[in-house]
Amino acid sequence: MNLGMIDVTCEWQIEASLGEGPLWVAAENAVYWVDIPQQHVHRLSLADGARQTWSFAVAVTSLSPRAQGGFVCTVRDGFAFLDLNTGTIEPIVLPEADLPGNRFNDGKVDGNGRYWAGTMDDRGELETGSLYRLDKDLSCHKMDENYIIDNGPTFSTDGKILYHTDSIKRTIYAFDLNETGDISNKRVFVQLPEEDGAPDGMTVDSENCIWLCHFGGSRITRYSPNGEILQVIPMPVPNITSCTFAGPELDTLYITTARLHMDEAALAKYPLAGSFFSCKPGVKGLPTTLFAG
Repeated sequence: MNLGMIDVTCEWQIEASLGEGPLWVAAENAVYWVDIPQQHVHRLSLADGARQTWSFAVAVTSLSPRAQGGFVCTVRDGFAFLDLNTGTIEPIVLPEADLPGNRFNDGKVDGNGRYWAGTMDDRGELETGSLYRLDKDLSCHKMDENYIIDNGPTFSTDGKILYHTDSIKRTIYAFDLNETGDISNKRVFVQLPEEDGAPDGMTVDSENCIWLCHFGGSRITRYSPNGEILQVIPMPVPNITSCTFAGPELDTLYITTARLHMDEAALAKYPLAGSFFSCKPGVKGLPTTLFAG
């Protein structure tokens, strides 16, 4: 296991309640991310460091660029199109509009251009969350259920494995994923001990290894495809929520964090909590896949 020191840089000191979903948009040389409770979408230009923030009447919980331009996103009740130029959100399908105690959380597009996103119980208590797949034709399919807080969908480099977590159960699951988008053979990939925090957002690098963010664990861990810990990056704040590789060389890891559930003493101890960070871990990531619809 590599415990060598890697410099972590604060790219944007900001008090995000729940920063999530960092997204590399190569065509803009920019990274986007969201703050779910504050209903913000943030953008950091890697060309000149310019920052921009959009506010919405509803929470955007994840987003992805579309092949035809613009963005697809998840909002509280389902999937929508997002137009940052006009500041408008156009619903596509809202499969959980009848579940007021639930909301959508994390999401990501697979190698075939399908958008996977899961839902969670707002109180983090009930197994009311499900995993959904949005296809190119905008049809929505429930793929799995019984999650408390879903998180971190990500995919192996060959697209044949889906990784998905339940943060409350501290479990990362792996599924076999076929060309048509069906999943099978659900199994435990990694089970975190309580002292390591909860598994949150994830990404896969070009060597097919999984990078996991630990909420309440002050670290990011790189796992081999067999679940072996290869590298640990300590972080200067406790709640690490998600990460993605970005930049022209895809060699920089951008990291979101949260101030959620931190009291005044904890915030005084970790003044950078909620900020946006980066580091160069010595491996490259994969290009962002566009939603096909």
